[in-house]
Amino acid sequence: MKYDTIIFDLDGTLLNTLDDLRDSLNVALIAHGYEPRTLEEVRSFVGNGVGKLVKRALPIHSTDAEIEQCLASFTEHYNKNMQNKTRPYNGIMELLLDLDRYNYKIAIVSNKFDSAVKELAKEYFGDFIDIAIGESETVKRKPAPDSVFAAIKELDSDINKTIFVGDSETDVQTAKNAGIPCIGVTWGFRTRDVLRNAGADYLIDTPKELLTLI
Repeated sequence: MKYDTIIFDLDGTLLNTLDDLRDSLNVALIAHGYEPRTLEEVRSFVGNGVGKLVKRALPIHSTDAEIEQCLASFTEHYNKNMQNKTRPYNGIMELLLDLDRYNYKIAIVSNKFDSAVKELAKEYFGDFIDIAIGESETVKRKPAPDSVFAAIKELDSDINKTIFVGDSETDVQTAKNAGIPCIGVTWGFRTRDVLRNAGADYLIDTPKELLTLI
């Protein structure tokens, strides 16, 4: 494989954000009179942005107004508490150091809201990450390929030398929609079978395995 650009998903790929997402979601749910959700339930809800996360956590017949109210409460809490328990997965910092040493161009593309993506990328990864793009009004969320194309453009990279790394079926579909290969990571929020069935081009079990592929 000959690539010089790597686009990473954030949640479940670089950062284990699940505990903080669960905590903020449950604060919002309880505040609005709903039952809290378990960690495994939240794991199954994530991957398509916080709006979908909240909607999936609420009763199926919830109104748009109820969803928006709960989402506002979640967002307010998460903005202040997104770094309480969130940590890079084991081996991620070593991987980024190696990629930087070999002059790879690196970006993050996430369905988390844009301000949070940029804050978390700066806080945890500093200068290792060149570009961080999250959900906003100007870029369609994954699996639309828009954020991938935006990252490639900002990095001044070639799409034919770009690969996507993610942990979910949404990431695999994003890569397919962009016309680039996808490496699925098995340490994130989805199982190996989910990634394989979604059509991931490669599967890796540890961050260091990425270097052997590229």
